[in-house]
Amino acid sequence: MALIGKAGRREEVVAACEGARALGIHPGMAATHARALVSDLDFRPAEPEADAALLDRLALFAVRRWSPIAAVTPADGLWIDLAGCAHLHGGEERFCRRLIAFCRRAGFTARVAVADTAGAAHALARFGRSELTRVEPGATASAISPLPIVALRLAPSAISAAKRFGFETIADLLPVARGPLARRLGLPAITRLDQALGAVAEPITPREDAEVPIVERRLLEPIGTAEAIEQVMGDLLNDLAQVLEARGLGARALRLTAVRVDGTEQVVGVGTSRPTREVSHLLRLLKLRIERIDPGMGLEQFWLVAPHTEPLDAVDLGAVLAGETLVRDPARLVDVIAGRIGGYAVYRLAPVESHVPERAVTRSDPVEMPGSWPAWKRPIRLFARPEPLARVMALMPDQPPRRFEWRGKTYKIVAGDGPERVHGEWWRRDAEVWAVRDYYRVEDDAGGRYWVFRRGDGFEEDTGDLSWWMHGVFG
Repeated sequence: MALIGKAGRREEVVAACEGARALGIHPGMAATHARALVSDLDFRPAEPEADAALLDRLALFAVRRWSPIAAVTPADGLWIDLAGCAHLHGGEERFCRRLIAFCRRAGFTARVAVADTAGAAHALARFGRSELTRVEPGATASAISPLPIVALRLAPSAISAAKRFGFETIADLLPVARGPLARRLGLPAITRLDQALGAVAEPITPREDAEVPIVERRLLEPIGTAEAIEQVMGDLLNDLAQVLEARGLGARALRLTAVRVDGTEQVVGVGTSRPTREVSHLLRLLKLRIERIDPGMGLEQFWLVAPHTEPLDAVDLGAVLAGETLVRDPARLVDVIAGRIGGYAVYRLAPVESHVPERAVTRSDPVEMPGSWPAWKRPIRLFARPEPLARVMALMPDQPPRRFEWRGKTYKIVAGDGPERVHGEWWRRDAEVWAVRDYYRVEDDAGGRYWVFRRGDGFEEDTGDLSWWMHGVFG
């Protein structure tokens, strides 16, 4: 199959399948030549408008599912900005693998490239050697050097001029001075090269989602002081609160974009533990980000977007107003603390239904109340991984140790309690089918209290190797 489209006054092949390419059909070939070469080839008219509409739908899908900044790169690709959101998808490498698998399920072949600049990613995705290329930070120049100059998205006239002067790859352009190179290829070609190398900014204009609440402010004069930025933030939040209220939504995340007079963007974001549209609280969170905004020569345009929203209905406060109950909502405090030290540093510990100590605790939402804790006595500090003990003296099979060495120091035990037997979780893996741990609470002659265990029950070899381990400290 081959798609035929018009290029000026003539018809030419704009796309061909692998079978057609094997027969000598390639994009750019005249349609009459292709028909004469392979008479029974399936020729169909190209539909660039339908292709553009499909790419636009994919960009909108990317904005809603993967990154708030995604845009179409005509005529066959997408730009996705992973800055700040790659960790949500398991890292860049894992996200790219999932993206390729998604395209395969949708019936597309895809090539993915990750680089510091949009121009480098565009070039490597189309002219790289593999379907997945990931460039380490700072290695952009060496990564794009072997690529042909057509990878820089140059105009046809610039490509023809480059061929006349003997420039074949990007590496041929790098050592040439910018002045002579601009006279030979034109200033737009130099701009494309600098954009790929990161010397000139190339901001991505994201695909706007009509369903995402967004408000905008354009200023008559540029601003640069913290007080002026705070005033604009308050105005934007007031406008956004009206939009959210009309839709019955509350914001869980906000992204503020400030455009400087030189065209570059400053982007900051905040998140909330629960949906809210309270202006004072959201303004307090955004004010914590003002110091991260570099105004440069001045800021002249602002956007405030709520990429993550949730329904926010009326709350029944009858019992609270009547004094029958006292409700303390930690959401505001959590939002402020998370805004200062990061959202992943604020969490609650919640119990998990597991007898194995290191599996019995997990992190949970800081604003949600955890379930009830079991009555088992556990140390204040539980090690993530047990540490081995050496030269242990203990009376087998069920007496606590009388002496052991830990971290190069000898401990003499004067009191002990146990054992508390914990069996392995046989449904997880075969090694835990017969595994046994006997835990003891012991106290040394200096008053230190420790939680130690022995692997094995002292009778059956399959239950453990009788080694001793330190698992926690009681305070």
